[in-house]
Amino acid sequence: MNYIGQSVPRVDAIAKVKGEAVFASDMVMPGQTYLKMLMAHRPHAIVRRVDTSKAEALSGVITVLTSVDVPNNEFGYYTYDQPVLCGPSSKLYADRVRFIGDRVAAVVAETEEIAAEACHLIEVDYEDLPVVCDVEEAMKPDAPRIHPDLDSNVFSHHKLYNGDIEEGFRQADVIVESVLNTPAQEHAFLQTESGLSYMDEEGRLAVVTTGQWGVKDRKQIAHALDLAEDQVRVIYPMTGGAFGGREDISVQIIVALAALKLHKMGNPRPVKVVWNREESIIGHCKRHPFRFFTRWGATKDGKIVAAEVKMLADGGAYKFTTSIVASNAVINSLGPYEIPNVKVDAYDIYTNTVPRGAFRGFGGPQAVYCAEQMVNKLAAALNMDPVELRMRNLAKEGSLQTIGAPYPPGVTIREVTEACAREAGWQTSSIGWTNDRTGNKVNPVNTNLRRGVGLACAHKNVGFSYGYPENCTIGIDLYGQTEIEKAVIHHGASEVGMGAHTVITQMAADALGIPMEKIELVSTDTARVKDSGSVSASRMTFFIGNAIKEGAEKALELWAHEERPVHLEHTYWPHQTTAPDPETGQCDPNVSYGYTAQAVEVLVDMETGQVKIEKIHCAIDVGKAINPQQVTGQIEGGLVQSVGYAVMENFVEKDGQVLTRNLSTYLVPTVLDIPDVMNIKVLEIPDPRGPWGARGLGEVMNMCLAPAVSAAVHDATGIWFDHFPLIPEEILIGINKLPKK
Repeated sequence: MNYIGQSVPRVDAIAKVKGEAVFASDMVMPGQTYLKMLMAHRPHAIVRRVDTSKAEALSGVITVLTSVDVPNNEFGYYTYDQPVLCGPSSKLYADRVRFIGDRVAAVVAETEEIAAEACHLIEVDYEDLPVVCDVEEAMKPDAPRIHPDLDSNVFSHHKLYNGDIEEGFRQADVIVESVLNTPAQEHAFLQTESGLSYMDEEGRLAVVTTGQWGVKDRKQIAHALDLAEDQVRVIYPMTGGAFGGREDISVQIIVALAALKLHKMGNPRPVKVVWNREESIIGHCKRHPFRFFTRWGATKDGKIVAAEVKMLADGGAYKFTTSIVASNAVINSLGPYEIPNVKVDAYDIYTNTVPRGAFRGFGGPQAVYCAEQMVNKLAAALNMDPVELRMRNLAKEGSLQTIGAPYPPGVTIREVTEACAREAGWQTSSIGWTNDRTGNKVNPVNTNLRRGVGLACAHKNVGFSYGYPENCTIGIDLYGQTEIEKAVIHHGASEVGMGAHTVITQMAADALGIPMEKIELVSTDTARVKDSGSVSASRMTFFIGNAIKEGAEKALELWAHEERPVHLEHTYWPHQTTAPDPETGQCDPNVSYGYTAQAVEVLVDMETGQVKIEKIHCAIDVGKAINPQQVTGQIEGGLVQSVGYAVMENFVEKDGQVLTRNLSTYLVPTVLDIPDVMNIKVLEIPDPRGPWGARGLGEVMNMCLAPAVSAAVHDATGIWFDHFPLIPEEILIGINKLPKK
């Protein structure tokens, strides 16, 4: 049965179209109660007193939770630095709120409306503290300390040193310097954070929720509630979008705490919570804003000889995934180029803003903006075509990464860049690359309109980096007599809308040589599956595909020896990466990469400042398209999301307050904002380490649209904008700085 490379329909399509698919926010259980959380709505303060008496007296209120109800009042993805509920506690400094969405109390009631009303009746005495929201201000020795148990608001310093940076700049004929800023971004998934918790039939605390790594959620819930991990069960039904935003805990611990308290009160009823859009926007993590101080140098013949980057990552109030996001940004800040002399210093910084977390690309889009903006500026300074400059510096098979180790096998950045350039209108010649576009950049009818074209390229790691012991565990059960009648695949891969379960079914059917109809999935229930790892880092198809491929071979061998039924558990272990040297950052960081290049054509209205992206040309090497239709859909969706990041999504914070708290003020792309042309070129150059040659796909298309847009706007206007989103106000500010004719 050959299912690899076939555009089979999604296994969840009919249920979703008919409205039968069940999401966590849809769940209803007998006797269900409702929970609402009281958020601080102030960026920095000590909680002196929480009076819940009026809330508890309200008819319909069952219980009110405060910090004293939390057995172990702390949680966090890697570091337990955030209180579950802020207030007087045995945990040092758990009485502090550090951003406006910190939770202070929670109400369980018969209806959601009663719970919300009761929250307004809770009286909290705050002692406000000084607020720091800018990364440079937060780094100062006298800055308000956001976590008083630490010596500084800087909680990590990542380094990458290679060669001799000053000697490199002495060799350069051209040096460009910039200060660049990238913005926060709201995930804006359709389904807001939600959860339903209850005691299951075996006495375990069950949490039905939205997430990307059930085992990781279970660990944090168990830690905060002082339970053994096997006493907690995390279940993921359908999830309405994730984009990295569901890697970090939101409602899971508090709704579980509420169900546990009701159980101990002798009233074991399920508890449900669904955040509204404002709660989602102010209460959960955002893409990290970065500030880059950078200079790049090249020789007159277009060889990049030196690149120096100092990056400041705004981590917000708590660590979440900041340190691994920033460490990935270190690599991407230098792009997929051979540069002999590099120096990168990256700092992770606490501020009194909404915590920053994983977002599609995981530090890559911010860092690629730095690298590609600077390469495009070098091309302009050298009066060299930007594709030609890239082709003289891009890595190839056998190249060393700037971080010291050889690239993983299957380096195709040159192939995707060439393919993208051809699609966008560049042509090769005997002396290199030239842009053969013709025609005026000024519209002959409307002289306010200017056209421009820009290009950028990038690579994206597949899987976790820097020595993390990557693995993926699945189970395979084969049933039947003379032939396989049913195969059950046990896995922990969350389905967050990208079609993972369809691809898993295809790969299993192909590997076992049976029809897809005979494949049954048991998934995303920590009581029933082993750890397949997170649905993040573009890793799931690559890792679970390899696990299925290897596991199927073993299962079929057992079947051939008439061990029936077959019950097999298999773990895939990839090439082992290494941790950075603490002084130089040198290491073997990643198992595999995906590669892309993107060119855009824009129209800039010099009168209104409006930037319209008319065409996107995108080349991506996917290694092997397991399901071509899903591949194209993933790429299209990611590109539209990148359009929002580049020119629309303006997340506004002031003095720790979020001013864009709803989708009426935080604008995301609609159907009217999709470019007229999205020209997608899918390359299938097999990854030697990938299952059936497949590469990770989930994030690579998000990596480099913003710098391509910036280059196109410069082409149209002559202005370099060193920040985005390029909303009309910012364009007009730049235009008004132009010399008057």
